[in-house]
Amino acid sequence: MMDLLRDRQALALLLAASLTILSNATISPALPGIEAAFAGTPDAALLTRLLVTAPSLAGALLAPFAGMAVDRYGRRPFLLAGVGLFALSGSAGLVLPDLQMLLASRLLLGLSVALVMTAQAALVGDLFEGAARGRFMGYQMAATNFGGFVFVIFAGWLAGVDVFFVFALYAVGLLYLPFLWSAIPAARPPRDVPSTRADGGEEGAGPWVLQLAFLVFLSGVTFVLFYVVPTQVPFYLARIGHGEPVAAGLVVAAVPLSAGCAAFAFGALRRRLGPGGTPAFGFAVMGAGFLLLSAATSLPAIAATVALAGCGFGWVLPGFIARVLDVAPAARRGLASGAMTTSIFLGQFVSPLAMQPAVEAFGYVDAFRLAAVVLAVLSMTVLVGLRPSRERAAQPAG
Repeated sequence: MMDLLRDRQALALLLAASLTILSNATISPALPGIEAAFAGTPDAALLTRLLVTAPSLAGALLAPFAGMAVDRYGRRPFLLAGVGLFALSGSAGLVLPDLQMLLASRLLLGLSVALVMTAQAALVGDLFEGAARGRFMGYQMAATNFGGFVFVIFAGWLAGVDVFFVFALYAVGLLYLPFLWSAIPAARPPRDVPSTRADGGEEGAGPWVLQLAFLVFLSGVTFVLFYVVPTQVPFYLARIGHGEPVAAGLVVAAVPLSAGCAAFAFGALRRRLGPGGTPAFGFAVMGAGFLLLSAATSLPAIAATVALAGCGFGWVLPGFIARVLDVAPAARRGLASGAMTTSIFLGQFVSPLAMQPAVEAFGYVDAFRLAAVVLAVLSMTVLVGLRPSRERAAQPAG
């Protein structure tokens, strides 16, 4: 870990990745207040929830094109442009006068995050390989989520002062830009030079498109379920008598805190359980968290259950991203990262559209139980679908 902290390029990649958690869930504690501020707007309830996931719509549509551009023209210019646009479009919510314009700024924010995520992930694939990549993915997940914990806690406090102050947090991208400018390598992306995967195979070998499609599907469904926490739990808290923004901020912040702690063990867990067993275990832990959430009523109990779900998420997401970087050829890492970004964004955007009808039809408790059942099915699916091939089954996963 200390070697990582002395690596300027690695630190720059961690900072860039930390912005992605700011894009959506940071405004979650302010959602009830924003809905109240625009109470006269038609469909204010749905539109307010879509503020969390609106960046995902633009990102889902544009990430594949961003990935192809990153492969063709290089990682650095798109990463820097994305960070600058992130700061401007995200902080625009401080001054925009109506809900429709606010929603439009969130769509522009999605474009910026698509640029950042595809370029950053491709750079991780360029600069790390094998077991080192697995370790870095764990550190990245930890750093990103610890940053998210701080941001969400701070957002809860800001929302208690003025619900629109949360948008000021996006300006942190401007503080990152000088360091990113100096630390990110300017070299063109590599061509297809085979290297060793964490499981002993050759990167980019085999039917990588099929593997990528499977991982893209799993990632999208994961985020449909995971985004129940920032999009539904604040309203569930208000329903049971904890409507203050600080309470929502504390509960939502428990997710990145627990995910960050769990991610430190990702490298060791992946070596022990393999590229399929690690996300399968993560799904099982997420499902346990949602099942317990359905029975929790006190604020500490709810925070503990979503924290358990966060632990599982801390093993699922880096497992998928590391696997994508393993299977994709070097010259297609931008495209592969763009496809993953699309699945992440699409899952985030679909989450309130899919879960709100379930909440309205069955109530919050049964909706949480339904999420737990789906996560259990995903655990079994990924265990089978990502099992090692026969010729490599005897080799240790890294």
